[in-house]
Amino acid sequence: MNKHFHDSLYYLRRAAEHARLGVTEQTDWVTDRVRSSLGRERVPEPGRLDRVREDVTALERRAETRVFAALDSARDRVDRSRVAADDC
Repeated sequence: MNKHFHDSLYYLRRAAEHARLGVTEQTDWVTDRVRSSLGRERVPEPGRLDRVREDVTALERRAETRVFAALDSARDRVDRSRVAADDC
């Protein structure tokens, strides 16, 4: 008998959570209107995708900087070897 009460309590909690989500979803436009009229608009927090995107762009910038530094270094070495070859 205890198992049945446990199961019914689980499904009751689940139904209440789904009802809360449904009511929230249906009244989102009202809360957004009230917030905007009060000047308290929601500022969306950056999600995981935004953080990953920022990390990727930072990595791209670092890689680009390293590539340009390596390219400049290689050009300098080539120029120095040409000058040394011309001096001989």
